[in-house]
Amino acid sequence: MDLSKILSISGRPGLYQVISQLKNSVLVESLLDKKRFPAFPHEKISTLEEIAVFTATEDKPLKDIFKAFYDKLEGKPALDAKSDNKMLQAFFVEVVPDYDVERVYISDIRKIVSWYNLLLEHKILDFTEKEEEKPEENTEEKKIETTQETPKEEKAEPKKKKAAGKKAVSPEKKEKEKEAPVKKKTK
Repeated sequence: MDLSKILSISGRPGLYQVISQLKNSVLVESLLDKKRFPAFPHEKISTLEEIAVFTATEDKPLKDIFKAFYDKLEGKPALDAKSDNKMLQAFFVEVVPDYDVERVYISDIRKIVSWYNLLLEHKILDFTEKEEEKPEENTEEKKIETTQETPKEEKAEPKKKKAAGKKAVSPEKKEKEKEAPVKKKTK
């Protein structure tokens, strides 16, 4: 599940899916009515990936909240976002028992519940974990390669760069110039 392509735009209802990047905006499609329009940088746009809920200990990503909803409801839709305030708060306490009551408002809970239902309806929520097979042999070989030293020939000091517009002077020549008497030019 990639929530980085799902947007919330301040002042607009619902959620929006990124279609493409335009020169000065992002082309989005509404999940509610499938209408496409450009979203400009001056609009307050947030991806669902970067939204988190305040809890007693640390902020909990929205992805984890949706996963808790999905597990609690066994993949079924949540109660309607227009339900009674007490019902919504009771449901949210069951799913996220440590959420910060003072900083998470009922309007936030309504929004999260409606987003969950919308994403579930459009089959965007996918909590199946993909197992990546990583053979242990390959990782051990890489560790061995990185710990081996490179030959001394490859560790040669980098060449000194010449100053722009000046000739490089050897140290021997500098000593001779210091010892030589200074000649004054006359006109």
